[in-house]
Amino acid sequence: MTPGRRTQWSVPATILEPPAQWHRVLTLLADVSLFIGTRAIWTQAAGHRLVVAAAISMCYASILVCGVLALVVRRARSLARLDLCVLVTAVTLTLCAWAMNHAGSDEAILTTQAARELVAGHPVYGQPWPWLFGHGVALTPTVTGGYDFTYGYPPLAPLLTAPLLWLGHGGMPATAVSTAALVAGAVALWRMLPTPWRSAATMGYLGFGFLPSYGRLGYPAIVALALLVPVVVRWPRIGRGGRLGAGGLARAACLGAACAAQQLPWFVAPFLLAGIYAVRRGELGARAAGLVVARFAGAAGVVWLLLNTYFVVSEPGTWIRGIALPLTQGAVIHGQGVVGISLYFTDGSDRLDWYAHASMLLAAGLLVLFVLFVRRLGPAATVLPWCAFFLATRSQDGYYLMMTPLWLAAAVTAPASEFATAWHPRPRVLRRRPARIAAAALLLTPALASAAWAATGTPPLGMRVTSARWATSTTVTRLDVEVTNTEAAALTPHFTLTTGQGMDQYWTVIRGPAALPAHTTASYELRPPAGRFALPRPGVRIRLRAFTAVPQTLSSADVRLPRSG
Repeated sequence: MTPGRRTQWSVPATILEPPAQWHRVLTLLADVSLFIGTRAIWTQAAGHRLVVAAAISMCYASILVCGVLALVVRRARSLARLDLCVLVTAVTLTLCAWAMNHAGSDEAILTTQAARELVAGHPVYGQPWPWLFGHGVALTPTVTGGYDFTYGYPPLAPLLTAPLLWLGHGGMPATAVSTAALVAGAVALWRMLPTPWRSAATMGYLGFGFLPSYGRLGYPAIVALALLVPVVVRWPRIGRGGRLGAGGLARAACLGAACAAQQLPWFVAPFLLAGIYAVRRGELGARAAGLVVARFAGAAGVVWLLLNTYFVVSEPGTWIRGIALPLTQGAVIHGQGVVGISLYFTDGSDRLDWYAHASMLLAAGLLVLFVLFVRRLGPAATVLPWCAFFLATRSQDGYYLMMTPLWLAAAVTAPASEFATAWHPRPRVLRRRPARIAAAALLLTPALASAAWAATGTPPLGMRVTSARWATSTTVTRLDVEVTNTEAAALTPHFTLTTGQGMDQYWTVIRGPAALPAHTTASYELRPPAGRFALPRPGVRIRLRAFTAVPQTLSSADVRLPRSG
């Protein structure tokens, strides 16, 4: 054999080299992340699902063996194979958890019911299904004093759920779809990342237990997440050379399908399109870049329209209102964002609408900032959109938590170097650094000012509990409340008592005016939704809350109800 010449049996030198220490650590972290939440599933299965318990025990053995091997294998190829073993273990644990807990949440039950109505040829949107709720299924209260019982997502999830209705009742078919999408998305991200980074996909997607739990709950956003993975991986290279090719068109189709699965992709899509245009314009010029983005967006739009065509034709009015429902339903404020000021730290606000205004202003401001400073902000295109939800009236952490694998995909495959030559507008006024800093502050100021305006509002209703009726020493059946309207307009209050985060069901007004005139005081007699209200343990904060819809306001008051007798 000629020296230096490799035969067909030769092995590339790179896979004979020892793996980098950071690769070992990443594999080990992914392996360790699989411990989280696994014991609870094993404990649940050990009593009556011995096959599942045995499978989890084998996963425990796999985690231990992989932990040892991650630190001792000598070749990069061996560690890459170990990454695959960790992924298989994670997928197995995810399926075991689904086998034990597949009833789903309110979203799964709504999606399954939508699929049943679709199969039966009935309208899907705008149809209330109140019988699905209660008995442990969460309600979505609105500021009008009622609840939203309708399906409010794009139609892809019901379309995918319809063939699986034979699986059972409740939300099981929808949870099967979302869990399958979760596994498919994890495998796709694992496969698309560079080899040393693949365990990061396992850890971010299936580790820690939080995304698998959303899959078991049947969230349509998990389907959207899986479809966004191929779009986000190496997204600055879309349209390179002015041609999309089959790969680019496939990515456009995935983006369109993701937008037809849930509303969250609607917020990230403008950032991706703006980023693609900036990168391609830096390479090809304005006209060619515009054509690339137009073809990409057009292909995505065609796929989105095809998936919605049946509903556009059969129920156009209710369809458009249904897919816009999260933006228009008027659900009560809730979440871990700035709205917590009005919910927990003050007695409410008469300017709740400004939280929604602040969220939209922040989304628009961040998009403009992204365009102006794309070379710096380009790598954060998959993170910036979710910042707006921190100011929204519904600022639940799930809105950004469920999209975190996209952060990882961009961090690994869309580094700052991809944006080094991207085009960014530089009018004369922005050529100096102080001017750019001032422009950034100016773009964010309206959103921050709106949030501050909402948070500093005052509660329009003053409330005081005057008496209570007791069924037992710890159970209330009626409350008499004195309510004063301090506003200059009549308000229609809807009352509830809460003992923690979130909103309990509304209480029924037995006596008292439906609309309380301006600057007047009236007495209300309230009845608990279940007929009785059990006092929590001593020390738990009880708050009486009143929502109004026009204008959207919240008034709260701490209540002290001494135990009778």
